[in-house]
Amino acid sequence: MGLRDRLRALVPTRAQIHDNRWLRWLGPLLRRPRLWRWSRRGVALGVALGIFFGLLIPVAQIPLSVGAAVVLRANVPAAAVSTLVTNPLTFGPLYYAAFKLGHWVTGSPPKAEHDEKSADELHAAGLPKEEVRLWQRMTSVGKPLLLGLAIIATLMGVLSYALIALTWHAWTWFKRRKRRLP
Repeated sequence: MGLRDRLRALVPTRAQIHDNRWLRWLGPLLRRPRLWRWSRRGVALGVALGIFFGLLIPVAQIPLSVGAAVVLRANVPAAAVSTLVTNPLTFGPLYYAAFKLGHWVTGSPPKAEHDEKSADELHAAGLPKEEVRLWQRMTSVGKPLLLGLAIIATLMGVLSYALIALTWHAWTWFKRRKRRLP
């Protein structure tokens, strides 16, 4: 089995996307033939949307990327498959890098100490101290992480669009040139 066949096996079929319970609301819109054509613009935009939503949103990535692909008339299978940029192997490093980037952009160091008054109030409300500390750590991570994810998702989406469009253009140019040469 060649690389091309392996890649095609990863791409969801029309039936798989139509039968998906999260995408049923797009039913009539998914019948448009343009959403399934493998064109330079459609595939590049589909991959860019998939990478954007795959990096930015931790849940429901495929339905959101397919919905955006329908609205923007991008390739639906490319949008669905490219959301897999985040998987169990890449999730941790990507989110850590986004967190660090968010702290670098905001210019604020990570908070080591927390507000003891609010911790005491939460503890008095019946939460154990361990849960209060965990909650405070999670809230201190939120803003830099979201900012970092937004930056990385936007940059990676734009870069993937440009890379695929340029690669497709060069491949087409070389094929035409090869046909013209005797």
